[in-house]
Amino acid sequence: MNSNDRAIVGLVMISHAMVHTYELSIPIFMTVWLDLFEISPGRLGLVVSAGYALFGLGALPGGVLADVLGSRRLIAVALFGMGGSFVALSLSPSIPVIAVSLLLWGSAASVYHPSGLSLISTGVDARGDAFAFHGMAGNAGIAFGPLATTLLLLFTDWHLVALVLAVPALLAGAYALRLRIDESAAVSDDADDKTGGVSSLAEFVAESKLLFFGPFVAVFGIVMASGLYYRGVLTFLPEMIAEFPMFEPIQIANRALEPSRYFYSGLLMVGIAGQYVGGKLTKRMPTERAIAIAFGVLALLALAFLPASNAGLIPFLVLGALLGFFLFVVQPLYQATVAEYSPAGTRGLSYGYTYLGTFGIGASGAAIAGGVLEFFSPGVLFFVLAGIALVAAILGAVLSFR
Repeated sequence: MNSNDRAIVGLVMISHAMVHTYELSIPIFMTVWLDLFEISPGRLGLVVSAGYALFGLGALPGGVLADVLGSRRLIAVALFGMGGSFVALSLSPSIPVIAVSLLLWGSAASVYHPSGLSLISTGVDARGDAFAFHGMAGNAGIAFGPLATTLLLLFTDWHLVALVLAVPALLAGAYALRLRIDESAAVSDDADDKTGGVSSLAEFVAESKLLFFGPFVAVFGIVMASGLYYRGVLTFLPEMIAEFPMFEPIQIANRALEPSRYFYSGLLMVGIAGQYVGGKLTKRMPTERAIAIAFGVLALLALAFLPASNAGLIPFLVLGALLGFFLFVVQPLYQATVAEYSPAGTRGLSYGYTYLGTFGIGASGAAIAGGVLEFFSPGVLFFVLAGIALVAAILGAVLSFR
C-alpha cells in the first residue's frame, strides 16, 4: 500500500470497529436497563429496534450524501454523531431519553458503511487488502466491544461506561477532519467515472434505474440473501445452542458459566480470519465465482448444523468454526463485487443500496427465524437458511457465467 492507501485504511478500520462496538454494546446495556427501569423486555426491544432500523434504512440517503459531499466528511459526521449519541445516552435519566439517544446513534451509524466502502473503492489501489483489513476491524468491534462493555460495567455505573465509550469516536472524528487524502486516487481519469453523484430527485431515479436494469440487480439479491442468512442464523443461535446438553451451565464458586456464550463469541472471532481471506480472494479469483462457492458452503453448513450437534463436541466445534469463517468471508467478496458493477461517480449510492439490503431488508432475517422457531423447529429454520444461501450461490454463478 502507498501512503494514501494506508491513511484511508487506517481511518476506515477505526471507524468500522467503532460502529460495531456500539452496535453490540447496546444489548449489554439492555440487561441493565431492564433492572433499573419499569419496562418489559418487549417494549425495550421495540425501543432498541427503532435505532437498529435507522442503522439500515439510513444507508441509502447516506450513500447519496457520500457521493455529493465526499466520503471523508461523512465518516467524520458518523463518528461525531455516534460519539455524541453516547454522550447523550450517558446523560439519559429515563427510557424516552434513551430512545432518542439510540435513534441518534442509528441515524449517525447508518451513513458509515456506504461512505467508508465508497472511499475504499475509489481511493485505495490495493482494494482487496483494504476490504480485508476493513472487515477484520469490524469483526474486532463485534467480538471485543461487548466484552469491553461488560468488563467496564463490573466496576462503574452504566452512565459512565457510555461516556467512556463515546470518547474514541469523538477523537476519531477529529482525526478524520484533519486527515488529508485523495478520495479518487484509484479511479480512472474518465469523465464518466469522476461524476459527482446525484444532486436531484430526477438524477437519483435515473441512476437507480441504471443500476437495477443491469447486473447490479443480481448483486443486490446476493447482499439481501447475505443479510437474511446473517441475521437469521446469529439472532437466536445463543438460545438454541444453550439447549444442547454439551453446553449446559457450569457452576463455579456459586456462579454459573454458560459455555454457549463462549462458543458464540468464538464463532464471531473466527470471522476475523474469514474477513482477511475474503479480502485476499478478491485478488486471486473472480469474486462472482468465490461468492457462488462460499454461499454453497454456507448452504451445506446449515444443513449439517443439527447433525453435527448430535455427533459430539469436537465435530460441532469444527462446524461452528467453519460457519463463523464462511459467514464473514462473503462480506469483502460482495463489497468488491459492488465496486465492479457500479460506476465510481455513484459508488456511494451503490453501497447505500447494498447496506439497505444487508442491514435494512436483511434485518427481517431475525423475524423470519423467530417465526419459524415459534411455529416449527430448528431443523426447519436451518433448511430455510440453506435455501437462502443457495439462492445467493445461484446468483453468484449466474454472474460468473454471464
